[in-house]
Amino acid sequence: MKDSAKYAKIVEWSEEDQCYVGSAPGLILGGCHGDDEKQVFEELCQIVEEAIELYRKDRKPLPPATSGRDFANRMQNVA
Repeated sequence: MKDSAKYAKIVEWSEEDQCYVGSAPGLILGGCHGDDEKQVFEELCQIVEEAIELYRKDRKPLPPATSGRDFANRMQNVA
């Protein structure tokens, strides 16, 4: 399994920005945005790969994995 698969990737519609916003909580601050949901997800996946490469280049440990933590169900309990 690739290290990038260990991080949740979220793409959601932003009413405020009127576009899709992609993020990877726990790994990167910020993210990406655009009008096409699929393109935003593809760009987000590339950003996650690049962030992991930067961690390795700087010889820093990767943040704890976020995938498999059932974010969707936990978020329902907050809403």
